[in-house]
Amino acid sequence: METVDGRLDKAFWEQTNFCDDFHDIEGDRLLGPLKKTEIKLLWDDVCLYIGVRLTENEIWANVTDSNLPSYLDNDMEFFFTQDPGLQPYFELEMNARNVLWDLFLSTAYRDCGRPTSQALFSWDMPGVRSAVHIDGKLNDPSADNRFWSVEVVIPWFTLSTFPPDERYPDRYAPKPGDIWRANFSRVEHRVDVRENQYHKRMDPATGKPFPEYNWVWAPTGVIDIHIPEMWGFLLFSDDPRAAFIFPPDACSQMRLFRLYYAMRAYGAAYGRYTSAFAELAEFAERTDAEGLRTLRIAGRPGEWPPSPELYVTPNLFEITSREETGTWHIRQDGYIWKTC
Repeated sequence: METVDGRLDKAFWEQTNFCDDFHDIEGDRLLGPLKKTEIKLLWDDVCLYIGVRLTENEIWANVTDSNLPSYLDNDMEFFFTQDPGLQPYFELEMNARNVLWDLFLSTAYRDCGRPTSQALFSWDMPGVRSAVHIDGKLNDPSADNRFWSVEVVIPWFTLSTFPPDERYPDRYAPKPGDIWRANFSRVEHRVDVRENQYHKRMDPATGKPFPEYNWVWAPTGVIDIHIPEMWGFLLFSDDPRAAFIFPPDACSQMRLFRLYYAMRAYGAAYGRYTSAFAELAEFAERTDAEGLRTLRIAGRPGEWPPSPELYVTPNLFEITSREETGTWHIRQDGYIWKTC
């Protein structure tokens, strides 16, 4: 794409359709998004191309510093991991001013915990190009505001954990048939207009702004986007009609994550982990352990891995399960991997 101007009415974007509508981050049991978000993706050997159109009658942005999180404003966010262990992963956010905030996460934030050692905030995504187009006027409530749209071009070496080498950009590109995990999130704040300016709406009960809306491509089940096992699947294909087949590995992973969340909840309740699967399963079913409710979005509540083995120390654990797809392992930080 030669011109990056935020407009999606170029011939370039006619090659593909918009993805399915977004959902509330907690799932379709709640009211759906109040405003439409449409996203397209294309790729070649050099870059990933993202186009998003956000229907919006309140177009505003205050953050001008790329060292501050874009979600302080209404924003659009992108998350990617190509690692089968679902970590590390990359995050990119942008507001209607085209101010980007990016970070690298070596391990996932979980259960809304925010240990800063897991996130590299000073990391910058090299080579990214982006632009915003506004149908309306920024920070002007009196304007005929209709939507804002964004284009983002991300070189593949930017989404790699290997040292970037711009001389060989296709070295890092996925191959047809590869599957990554990804999610896309729109943050929307409630606002009031006073003296022709937007102000976040305050909750009289707390004296603070109301919580933001979180509208996403793949619901995670809780108000936390940093749960990569609940993200969607990004299939790279050179055939626009290619059908997606749910990977068998993902079913094995989900069963093991059930035990992972059960073990975390058990440790929080008793101050220790257990090596007895029967004890852990009984605890999880009795308490409806936090985290398991999220996984039930994927169906099959109560399904456990076959013949799991639990290895524990006072502060660490590893759970192993032999399945048809291979032998799977998960440890206390949520990293998951497969051996033969």
